Amino acid sequence: MAMSRTRKNILIISGILLGLFLVAVIAVAVVIAAFRNNQPDIENNSVLALRVAGSLPDYAPDDPVRRLFGNTDQSLSNLVLQFKKAKVDNRIKVIILDIGMSSAGWGKSEEIRDAIADFRSSGKPVYAYLEYGTDKEYYIATACDKIYLAPPGELFINGLAADVMFFRGSLDKLGVYPDMIQMGKYKTAVETFTRKDMSDANREFMNSLLDDLFNRYVAAVAKARGKSVAEMRAFIDDAPHSSAKAKELGLIDGVAYRDEVEKELQAKLGYKDGDELKLVNGAVYSNVTAESLGLDKGENIAVIYATGDIGSGKSENSARGEQSIGSDTLSKAIKDAGEDKSVKAIVIRVDSPGGSSLASDIIWHAVEVAKAKKPVVISMSDVAASGGYYIAMNANKIVAQPSTITGSIGVFAGKPVVKGLYDWLGISNEYILRGKNAGLFRESEKFTPEERAKFEELIKNTYYGEFVPKVAKGRNKTPEYIDSIAQGRVWTGAQGMERGLVDEFGGLDRAVEVAKDLAKIPKDKGVHRVIYPYPQTFIQELFNENDEAHVQAKQQQAVLSVLPADTRRALRYLRVLELMKRGETSLMLPFDVEIK
Repeated sequence: MAMSRTRKNILIISGILLGLFLVAVIAVAVVIAAFRNNQPDIENNSVLALRVAGSLPDYAPDDPVRRLFGNTDQSLSNLVLQFKKAKVDNRIKVIILDIGMSSAGWGKSEEIRDAIADFRSSGKPVYAYLEYGTDKEYYIATACDKIYLAPPGELFINGLAADVMFFRGSLDKLGVYPDMIQMGKYKTAVETFTRKDMSDANREFMNSLLDDLFNRYVAAVAKARGKSVAEMRAFIDDAPHSSAKAKELGLIDGVAYRDEVEKELQAKLGYKDGDELKLVNGAVYSNVTAESLGLDKGENIAVIYATGDIGSGKSENSARGEQSIGSDTLSKAIKDAGEDKSVKAIVIRVDSPGGSSLASDIIWHAVEVAKAKKPVVISMSDVAASGGYYIAMNANKIVAQPSTITGSIGVFAGKPVVKGLYDWLGISNEYILRGKNAGLFRESEKFTPEERAKFEELIKNTYYGEFVPKVAKGRNKTPEYIDSIAQGRVWTGAQGMERGLVDEFGGLDRAVEVAKDLAKIPKDKGVHRVIYPYPQTFIQELFNENDEAHVQAKQQQAVLSVLPADTRRALRYLRVLELMKRGETSLMLPFDVEIK
């Protein structure tokens, strides 16, 4: 049927309007970029206001157009950089840190504490301001010189809790049977599907993990506030505390509103009565380039960010900051950095609970090839476990925070058997097979004894033939030793260092220093960090990413982004089941890390 004239006109007008919109967006972006090229005027005796809140992804591209559309997410790398700049900027005399609710993990929280301590070494103070705080927010605040809590605010420093989800009850109701195989006593990721509660092995390492995290947390805040560990444990057991009670116990330094803290800073900095505090917003200060303060200059070191679940294909990024690691994207970035002669070393920042064993191995191989050309250093963020550890294990050095979640060296696989669901829906099916094992992944049938034996052989080879030997080679240990500390067991960074899985404590800055040393760059010389792959702008994504897989991924992310957090967690596990239907083995953390 021919298209009507009216419809043609509508399409033409719509195309023109879309074109004009895109031109306007590009024009605004150019104007914003031009303004950003002009350094903001920072007055002497200024106070820098920084905010810690939200998920704090390791890295987020600073794109003017994304800002225009309201995407102003603070990244950890940007936050740490502001501390580094302010440390050497004589115009900044104090930092006031506004600490809101954070979903960042304990590894990132330690990295923020390190950045605060580094800034304070200059002799300049940091004031923390909270309207409300749980253990993690308070943990960050205790690294500051003074802590202020809003008068109606409360400290919910009640201790740590680990939330482990189980879906066996839901699967039973749906008529889905999880036919699973695990390799490693503690590789309890399968329990998410096969049980309704924790096994003894799961409970054992979870208690060990929580003990290590909690003991370090209590010791750190007790030392910062001049309390004994026993006193701090008592305060935690008696929490929550009102602002007045927290002040009485010495957990904070003052009860005040934000403007009252600013008045105190005016007096501290010698302002005259009536003078307005020279307060610099963090977003404005971000436009002060590191180079203008003598930072980020020198030999090139590549920094590659690997964030999210690991799978085949392209990496993905959502508007909500949720990311995934695609083996194609990451291995190409590592290859490009390895072949770039101007790059002297590579640092890979890993924040991943794992994923596909095949995709993890492809990335591992890329690291192995690059390592033959130049040093490769891993910086572990909140989590670098299972597949996340797989892509890290053969680096020259591994740097982690004491609270980083790591290890989980183990494998699991299986398939969801949906016969009960089919029966419930009135669906029937028949298979006609050619080949003894052609029915290995029949959706409506459990593994036969012969099929299970064949599949277990494959899983065993992935663990004993690939994972364990490669860890042993990368960490210069025997396979027998690695097997003894592996078995899917999850460790903190501190526990991992004791067992040879980690080399040093520290964050991304420390990893860069280690890479600089391995590349034999003189200590008195600086380095310039080059991001690989260079992030695409909003406009580039709009025009260049039109393939079907990318569009489908974006559509899925759009749907997931509007769902509650717990629902997104559940769907993430169901996606693992979907991948298993194709026979993929998984290197995943035994639980969704939710320790708060």
